[in-house]
Amino acid sequence: MSTIACGVLLLTIFAYVFWPERHVEAQIEKTRLDFLEERREVVYENLRDLNFEYRAGKYPEEDYAAQRASLENEAAEVLAEIDSLRSAQAL
Repeated sequence: MSTIACGVLLLTIFAYVFWPERHVEAQIEKTRLDFLEERREVVYENLRDLNFEYRAGKYPEEDYAAQRASLENEAAEVLAEIDSLRSAQAL
């Protein structure tokens, strides 16, 4: 009896996880600008986390400086691309 119940539960879980969505056309497609804005927020959050962990003593000075520079460069690239896309949309 318990084997049958486990089988039914397993089939139900597989159906829930792998059943295709019926309203795929109703989903919103992300633009490049949407993606970049999300990426900007992730980079800012990573910078905040890095600063917090550095203050907590989890990172040596060299590693902190290297990671901070890397994240700041990525943020600058993302912001530059966002600005270029917004200026292109404004035209």
